[in-house]
Order: sequence, then structure tokens, then C-alpha cells
Amino acid sequence: MGVFTFQDESTSTVAPAKLYKALVTDADIIIPKAVETIQSVEIVEGNGGPGTIKKLTFIEGGECKYVLHKIEAIDEANLGYNYSIVGGVGLPDTIEKISFETKLVEGANGGSIGKVTIKIETKGDAQPNEEEGKAAKARGDAFFKAIESYLSAHPDYN
Repeated sequence: MGVFTFQDESTSTVAPAKLYKALVTDADIIIPKAVETIQSVEIVEGNGGPGTIKKLTFIEGGECKYVLHKIEAIDEANLGYNYSIVGGVGLPDTIEKISFETKLVEGANGGSIGKVTIKIETKGDAQPNEEEGKAAKARGDAFFKAIESYLSAHPDYN
């Protein structure tokens, strides 16, 4: 088994606390409204805290697909949220686990910087596919920007 770690940052014009609320606290409601391809977010196990498994159902290539993610940690005081992909199309056969450690911090002009560390644990001698990694990063960036656009279009959200 190999472990591969990647780090990334995204900037936003939305304040960290407001962005965190949309991405974590109100995610089940906001994400399907903000991200066109995501049809629903539902809890399939747990109470919303660490250990909870959520199912995100989305449309990709005209097909209905899903990904399961498990909440590992929620740190509201420091605007942190950690989760792992545990099933569905987000977990290729060669991957044992994909973990995300995310945190929002103050950015320029009252905005935010979203920081993420991604850990990919592969099965056996498998190597992460670089193209899949680039595609995943692009999806993550588009997701982040979709939430930002939704919040900008709905200034009354708080």
C-alpha cells in the first residue's frame, strides 16, 4: 500500500465563517442548490457528527451516480472539516481510501482561503492515476466556486 499526499488552496471572496456554514453546517441544503450536477445530499448513517456517512447523488455523463463520504472530524472553532470517500464512484478499485483535511482561513479583503490536504491510500503496488488526480482537482475547484457563486447570488444567506 502506498500513501500519496497532495495539498491545494482555493481563494474566495466570501468570508470564512459564511463559507464554512454553507459547506459544512448547511451542506445538505445548500450543495444541491449551488452545484447543478448534485441532485441530493443525505445522511445514510449517523447523526451529522464524526462517523456520519453521507450520500451525494449526482449526474455525470447523463447517468445518476453517487459517492459516499464519511465525516472524520468537525472543528467549528477553527473552521476545519475532515472527511473520507468510503464508497461509490469516487473510490476506484485501486484505491483503499481517500481522505480530505480542509480548513478555511481569512483571505484578502474579507474573503477566504480554502486549504485542503488530500491523502490517497492505494491498494497493493497501485499508483494514483495522474489524470484522475487532475480531474478530481478540477471538480473540487468547480465545486468550491459553485458554492461561492451561490452565496454571492444570495447575499441574505447567513
